[in-house]
Amino acid sequence: MNKQAIAVTIAGNDSDGSAGMPADLHAFYGRNVYGMGLMTAAVAGNSTGIFAQQVMPIDFIAKQFEVLAKDFDIGAVKTGMLANKAVIDCVADNLAKYDFGKVVLDPVIITKHGAMLLDDDAYQTFLDRLLPLAEIITPNFFEQEKLTGMKMDSDSQIMAGAKKLQEMGAKNVLMKGKHGTGSSTVRDYLLLEDGSSQWLEKPYVDTTHINGTGDTLSAVIAAELAKGNELAQAVAIGKDFTYEAIAHPIPVGSKFGPINHWVAQKAVK
Repeated sequence: MNKQAIAVTIAGNDSDGSAGMPADLHAFYGRNVYGMGLMTAAVAGNSTGIFAQQVMPIDFIAKQFEVLAKDFDIGAVKTGMLANKAVIDCVADNLAKYDFGKVVLDPVIITKHGAMLLDDDAYQTFLDRLLPLAEIITPNFFEQEKLTGMKMDSDSQIMAGAKKLQEMGAKNVLMKGKHGTGSSTVRDYLLLEDGSSQWLEKPYVDTTHINGTGDTLSAVIAAELAKGNELAQAVAIGKDFTYEAIAHPIPVGSKFGPINHWVAQKAVK
């Protein structure tokens, strides 16, 4: 078996390269981890929007698991767009069947703007089958409120929400801070399995180039876990890397652009 650190993203492919699987692979590369992509869906989109979507056949998704497991020693995996109940069931079945290392669960349930991405049946399957597999879950603000059934308007509510997610099955929880609230900072809350916790804070960057932000953060965490780093260190590196990528936008796209993995790769050691 190989000795190079390997991480796998189970996600959809965004044709413009800004989010989903491409962002994950950029992040893996930026952290010196060999990245593999297990595709669940593909979207036809550009910086102005998404115009078509194709979900991969279930037998094709399962076959990707099989062939990767046969040949590679995988250190960590992160999930992204899982589309529907059948895909979630397939992913859960195969993560139980094969050892892909620690699971970083990026929910991709609700967009950063609050739009629901899964129907009720798929959402319940996500809770029942994937949440208990998570080494860490990384929900955005809207996902936190949906998952917990709680408002997230104060530090105490965020802390209580993280505890509830642990009670629901996640070992560790990263509650990502809400963007664009008029605050000069973005604060994330990390609750670890042993009960310890910390707040991670970075300046808020006012930019339309934020596509792939959540993908990148969870992908860097997965990359660091694949290298054998402790979770708290992996999260701190993920936060630093994502901030640097947002803070140095690149001129790609006419509307909502990608973040800058090149600068982050050089800035974060």
